[in-house]
Amino acid sequence: MLAPTQRKKPPVFSTAKLMELTGLEKPQVDYRLRRGELPSGKLTPSGARREFTLAEARVWVREMRRNELRPPGSTAITIAIGNFKGGVSKTTTAATLAQGMSMLGHSVLLIDCDPQGSLTTLMGILPDSEVELNDTVMPLFSGRQPDITYAVRGTYWDGIDLVAAAPVLFGAEFALPARQTQEPGFEFWSVLDYGLDAVREKYDFIIIDTPPALSYTTINALMAANGIIMPLPPNPLDFASSAQFWDLFGDLTNQLITQRGGHKSFAFVDVLPTKVESADQTSLLVKKWMASAYGDKLVSVEIPKTAAANASSAEFGTVYDQVESGSARTFKRATDAYDRLVELIEDQAQMFWRKQLGQAGDA
Repeated sequence: MLAPTQRKKPPVFSTAKLMELTGLEKPQVDYRLRRGELPSGKLTPSGARREFTLAEARVWVREMRRNELRPPGSTAITIAIGNFKGGVSKTTTAATLAQGMSMLGHSVLLIDCDPQGSLTTLMGILPDSEVELNDTVMPLFSGRQPDITYAVRGTYWDGIDLVAAAPVLFGAEFALPARQTQEPGFEFWSVLDYGLDAVREKYDFIIIDTPPALSYTTINALMAANGIIMPLPPNPLDFASSAQFWDLFGDLTNQLITQRGGHKSFAFVDVLPTKVESADQTSLLVKKWMASAYGDKLVSVEIPKTAAANASSAEFGTVYDQVESGSARTFKRATDAYDRLVELIEDQAQMFWRKQLGQAGDA
């Protein structure tokens, strides 16, 4: 299905797409090309089209969006993608959010905490054959490594690094409770949080994909996070499961933190409607339940269920992998929704960074 000798490749960007990413008009792009201060891309053999690699496009974007990137003195915002249920688009949300942020000029660290390794696969790495135990968070959880830096690797997508996952990560569900009983003062829920300290100044976003369970690994991800995104399809069973998730998570944080005199707060908690079918009557009803239950935590962005997204998934990718494909119009509905999600999360991150710097009045 994904041959070991095959490597994923990032999209290339036309001048029109570069203009969209940077907000520049064609004469402004031409002016900067003449000045030669930014990457010039490459003309196609016919000479009719100029194409930019992802890395080249990101140089342009970072230059044009300097005032919108993470401000000096602030550190990465960590976002956990969580839900009890499988199949709700957690992994797709994590990967697409990371790609969207990178195309806005941000640097991203993806952490795959799911032993199934689906996020690792989306990033072009095969969990069964290309990931060893020492490439995962397992050495951190077992106490053999003091921080996460040992496991960080590059990916095919410029601006995104990865801590991979593989089935060996199931061992975390035994290692963490064992350390809790054997090591005085050990807090199993804080291991990942402390392990990220060494990389918080290197990245703008740290995005964690979690297993479909409230496991020891998931608890670590949630406790390390500054923000939580719950992808939630509008169907009755998924909605009921989401309520259970928050009840159990509330009980756990009360036992692990509040009762010990600690405090944990989040910059945001977002409930994100995914796999939305606008014509489905049941979906419309459940969306009303979601609005009533979650109030302003239910974001206004809805990720539609589209054939384009399914096609991307079948090719082990996301809609952003196809951003300059020949069938770009087919992907526009899906990419528009993710573009709005990326914009929303970037706005929330900006508020987090301003608060970090003590600019509370602006947050």
